[in-house]
Amino acid sequence: MIKIRPFSVLLSRLGERSTCKGQGRSLGERILREWIYPLCLVLAIMAPIRSSIADWNDVPTGSMRPTILEGDRIYVHKLAYGLRVPFSLFWIARWDTPDRGDIVTFASPLDGTRLVKRIVALPGDRIAMRDNVLFINGEPMSWEITDPAASAPFPGGKDIPVRLARERLPGKDHAITLTPGLASVSSFAERVIPKDEYFVLGDHRDMSNDSRFIGTVPLRNIYGRCPGVALSVDPRESYAPRWERFGQRLD
Repeated sequence: MIKIRPFSVLLSRLGERSTCKGQGRSLGERILREWIYPLCLVLAIMAPIRSSIADWNDVPTGSMRPTILEGDRIYVHKLAYGLRVPFSLFWIARWDTPDRGDIVTFASPLDGTRLVKRIVALPGDRIAMRDNVLFINGEPMSWEITDPAASAPFPGGKDIPVRLARERLPGKDHAITLTPGLASVSSFAERVIPKDEYFVLGDHRDMSNDSRFIGTVPLRNIYGRCPGVALSVDPRESYAPRWERFGQRLD
């Protein structure tokens, strides 16, 4: 037997469904208004800031040891040399140029990979290397061993013996890492740095993909200077924070 419901009951059920649909639209509107719009606004503000003013980058390798360690997140001062059009390498204004000894991030002229290295030679400089000793404009950049029996991680997980030293650049000295017995480019003939280009090296001299391999770095490829470590975690200790490196200045 087919049951015929009273018309008033049908109207009541229809009203309940309409109310549920209305509540669903109201919830969606609240999510859109209270979460999606603010998130988009934050992204719209932060993205140009990170592109043109300040940024932070993870460091996955030890090519800048002992200055920068694997797991460091470094602060990048993108206004150090000028202001760029957001999301591009075009300058709006320039008020400074990189100096010898600056640690910078840049796009590799070889393949565009983002790298962090130290500038050791400026436009117009003559540079050479003999047995891991730099020569700039004919003058040797001497270094002295500070720890002959240190160790550093090697790709694959094990530690290898290294030597720590202090290298003296004109007007600045800094730490470097040398790895005895590791095959690397420790010598090259003198060359002249072209206009508006820079020669960069990693502080871990025997384990760095730098200007010895990728060539000199044009000024337009340099994103900014790296004055310090924002925060740091230890990949070998389950990414535990290295509190002592938080806010550490990079020299």
